[in-house]
Amino acid sequence: MRDDGGRRHDGFGYSADILGFTEPAFALLRDAIAQRTGVFFGDDKRDLLADKLADLVAAHGMTSFLDYYYLLRYDAEAERHWGELTDRLAVPETYFWRQHDQLLALANVVAPAHFARAPGAPLRVWSAACCTGEEPLSIAIALAEAGLLDRHQVEIVASDASQAMVERARRGLYGERSFRSLPAHLRERWFRREGDSWRVDPGLHGRVRWGVVNLVDAATVRSWAAADVVYCRNVFNYFSDETIGRVARALADAMPDEGVLFLGASESLTRLPTDFALTEVGGAFAYVKGRAPAATHGAGGGR
Repeated sequence: MRDDGGRRHDGFGYSADILGFTEPAFALLRDAIAQRTGVFFGDDKRDLLADKLADLVAAHGMTSFLDYYYLLRYDAEAERHWGELTDRLAVPETYFWRQHDQLLALANVVAPAHFARAPGAPLRVWSAACCTGEEPLSIAIALAEAGLLDRHQVEIVASDASQAMVERARRGLYGERSFRSLPAHLRERWFRREGDSWRVDPGLHGRVRWGVVNLVDAATVRSWAAADVVYCRNVFNYFSDETIGRVARALADAMPDEGVLFLGASESLTRLPTDFALTEVGGAFAYVKGRAPAATHGAGGGR
C-alpha cells in the first residue's frame, strides 16, 4: 500500500522507493553490512539505512541500491568503498566523562588491585569503540588524577571501525559539546582553548595509541584485546545477539582471567552464554572474565 506521498508502506514503516531500494536490495545490503561491520538494520530501520546510503549511491552515479551492493561485492576498489560506508555508518555521539562511575572504578579499584597483584606489570586498557577519542582520553584523565598514569606502567590503546573517527581522535581538538559532563576544573587542567575549540594536553594525548579495528574481525580483536581492561561501550546496541556473542568470545579468548569489560549503560551480556560474569566493581557494573577480582566491591571517590 502507499501513503499520500506516494511511498510504499510495508508494515514496518515507510520505505523510500527512490533509487530502487527494493526489499531484495535492502536484504542484500543489510546482510552484507551486518557480516562486514556487525551493524544490523532490522526491517524497522530500512528508511534509516536508505538515508545513510543514498548520498553514497548517488555519488557513484548509480540508479539503484542494488547497483551499490554489487559495487561493494565485486568492484576492484571494494575495500575503499567499504571504508567510505563504515565512515557513513559511524555515530559520532560521545563526550568526555561519560559514565564516569566506570572511569572511577578503573582508577580507584581495578588499577590499584592490578598493581598490587602484579607489581611492575603494565596495566593495559583498550577503548574498543573510541569514536572521536573522548573515551580513551577520559580514561587517561581518570588515571592521571589518581596519580597512576606516571607512577606505573600504563598502556592505553584506542580504536574504532571508522578511519574518519580515528583521524579526528588523533587531532585532539574538541568542541563545546564534548565537555558537557567533564568537570570544569578537569577541562582547565587538561585542555587549552584554541579558537572556538579546545586542544587536549599533548602529553596526555600522547599516552594513547590509536588504530582502526573492526570488532567483527575476530583475529584482529584478539590481538588488541590482550588487555586487563576493555571499554566496549555503546556499540553492542547496534549488533545482533549473534554478533555480540562472537565479539564477546573473541574478547574472552584474549583477555586474562579477572580481566574487566565495561559496557554501555543500556547494554547487557546476561542473556547470552559468555565467559564474563556481571559484577559490581567500585560502585560500577562491569563484566569480569572468570572469577571476580578480590577488590571488586571497594568504593572510591575521584579527585
